[in-house]
Amino acid sequence: MNAIDEKLQQREEDGRPVKVGLIGAGQMGQEIIAQTGEMTGMEIAGVVDLTVERALKGYSYSRKQKPIEEARTPQEAEKASRDGRWIVSTDHRVVTSLAGIEAVIDATGSPPMGAVLSVDCFRARKHIVMMNVECDITIGPILHEMARDAGVVYTLASGDEPAAILELYRFAKALGFTVVSAGKGKNNPLDVYATPESLAEKAKARDMSARMLCEFVDGSKTMVEMAAVSNATGLVPDKRGMHGPRCNISELQKVFVPKKDGGILENPGAVDYAIGDVNPGVFIVVTTGNKRIREGLIQRDMGLGPYYLLFRPYHLCSCEVPLTVARAVFYGESSGHPMRRPVSECIALAKRDLKAGETLDAIGEHCYRGCIERAEPARRDALVPLGLARDLVMKRGVPRDAALSWDMVDVREESLLLQLRRTQDRTHWQ
Repeated sequence: MNAIDEKLQQREEDGRPVKVGLIGAGQMGQEIIAQTGEMTGMEIAGVVDLTVERALKGYSYSRKQKPIEEARTPQEAEKASRDGRWIVSTDHRVVTSLAGIEAVIDATGSPPMGAVLSVDCFRARKHIVMMNVECDITIGPILHEMARDAGVVYTLASGDEPAAILELYRFAKALGFTVVSAGKGKNNPLDVYATPESLAEKAKARDMSARMLCEFVDGSKTMVEMAAVSNATGLVPDKRGMHGPRCNISELQKVFVPKKDGGILENPGAVDYAIGDVNPGVFIVVTTGNKRIREGLIQRDMGLGPYYLLFRPYHLCSCEVPLTVARAVFYGESSGHPMRRPVSECIALAKRDLKAGETLDAIGEHCYRGCIERAEPARRDALVPLGLARDLVMKRGVPRDAALSWDMVDVREESLLLQLRRTQDRTHWQ
């Protein structure tokens, strides 16, 4: 018995479902709770959020129901869990330390919180499912190494675009195809100077945070996601910020190929994104030098080549996340993780003119936006990683669109996130 559905069914029949902890009960977290409530063999045993009310609201979307108890301490949580109750709390340690929980999902979107949660999970020997891609692109390599040393899995989340792309990438690489490019459809209008205020009405209509919507619209999320793909595969941006051409599905294998063959790439082996009817899909473009395989691909309506499109027309975001939990628990496998040495960085560009003395706000707010760059020039020029920009203080003024560098800013707080990044910078460039 190897199939995930069969293993989940067996867990259900054995009366020992996979118990999962969830940190973050916003839109994505609520969908995870709802989806897990439809499944056999898995349950969300504890939910942590900034407010107990929102954690309870998350549970209201589950068809499965158990008594729920608020726990203020790990000791209270252990007692409630032994009594057969689900836990809600505002303290993440309640979930990361709770006996019986096998995996924790980080749905916070906060890089500093992602660092703290991950380290706590490794100490408690729990798998960590990192929906917090902003954290992954900042310290993913060292977190993956720490997880391996602890005997647990560090993994990106199925359904999010990076893992959906990696599903196609792994398929192609396993079959021996050469991957020419990998990408996604941009799923919101692109306005690099957007602010939460300019998107407030749209965010309200979609029942989501205006800051989070702004992270999508100003392009930061696309840059973050493709940096994660880059660092998991070795594919790199063809230029800073990628190309982002307007094109549709039917054109992908003609556009995301080298210039010598009519495409836009200076070099093969690139990550990028498209603005067109590609969303909500993800894609890779592959090629092969084997004449017989090419003939077979023609017979299977893949086109005349030499480039072929592998396209996944959907990514179901949080709805697919429980499958990553199952893979980690049952097989010790990730749905995607970074290589040891980063090949891309997501840097911070000023979204407006910044003044000396200003304290930088969060991703998706007013001060800066994300932009993908190759890791080596970003390291050479000491550019500030996007995930570390919040709460830095400007030492001098810089114009809009300037790349922020460490000599422009002062560090106000020595966070665990920054400490881990410094360690990663020392140890993972060897």
